Parts: sequence; C-alpha cells; structure tokens
Amino acid sequence: MINLILFGPPGSGKGTQAVKLVEKYNLLHISTGDLFRYEMGNNTPLGLEAKSYIEKGQLVPDSVTIGMLKNKVDTNPDVSGYIFDGFPRTINQAEALDSLLAEKKLVIDKLLSLKVEDDEIVKRILHRGKTSGRADDNDASIIQNRINVYKQETSPVFDYYAKTGKSVLVEGMGDIDEIFERLNAEVHAI
Repeated sequence: MINLILFGPPGSGKGTQAVKLVEKYNLLHISTGDLFRYEMGNNTPLGLEAKSYIEKGQLVPDSVTIGMLKNKVDTNPDVSGYIFDGFPRTINQAEALDSLLAEKKLVIDKLLSLKVEDDEIVKRILHRGKTSGRADDNDASIIQNRINVYKQETSPVFDYYAKTGKSVLVEGMGDIDEIFERLNAEVHAI
C-alpha cells in the first residue's frame, strides 16, 4: 500500500498530477474540497456541521474534516493506497492524519511537493480562471494572497514530514508528462 500527500501551492498542478497518479497506482484520491462538497451536498451530519461553520464565515474545525477523511478511508478499504490532496494544511492536521492512519496500521510514505515559481502560479491560475468559474481565479492580487497564506500556514507541513525523511521537492515546472515522470521516480523510490 502506498500513501502519499501531494503538496504544493495553489496552481502548482496537484489536481492534474493526482489524476495521473491515481490511474497508474490505483490510489484513492482524497481531496478535501471533494469531501466537503459530497458531505454538504448529501446533508450528512458532518456536512451539516461543516455548512454551519461556513455559513458563519468560520473555518471548519479540524475534527470535522478528519471525520470526513475517516469516513472516506473507512468506506474504501480495498484500494492500493491513498493520495491526499489539499490536506493536511497545518501541523495539527498532519498529526491528526498520522493518528488516523496509525489506527489502520498505515503511515504516510511520502510527501511530494511540487515546486513552482510564484509568477508561473499566478499565470496558471489566471488561465484556469477563464473556465473555472471561480472569482478568486481571476484576480492576481487574490492569487498572490493565496500563495502567501500557503507559504506562511501550510508550508510548515513540509518540514513536519521532512523530519522523518518523507518530504521531497519535485520540480513542478515544465510539461505535464515530464512532471509526472519526476513524481513517478519518487514513488518508485519508496
């Protein structure tokens, strides 16, 4: 079983590469955005709880997000592994994810962080904004703010997994297939 965290700033190509990794390694792609949409769209107890925080403009507590992750893992026990996309975003979430996996006698094998320059990220997200329908994908200053929040709040997760030798920087610039081959080399090294 392979358990990966696909990591990097918004617009670094995580979603694109996750699809390719899922296909190649038969992994279950767990995206927190997808989990939230599913749970809230189906009015599950966790979805309703998350919705109550979001409607007040508050962050959804980690306990709710971890509950959603646990549900997803529990309902998909026969996969070859998991690829976590968009989670964990904080050290607390990383610790909670490690605890959740430990209950199943699993660990994160590797955190693969896509390294992309800020100006390229802005360019990519503005391009995505032409079709995404997301207002925050069409404003360069909002995009730069998202990058800054990532650097301040999320990038410490890289250091958390680096302490155990699990974090790897992968060049995220270039052709999609070239980037995928770089990721494959890291997966094969597990």
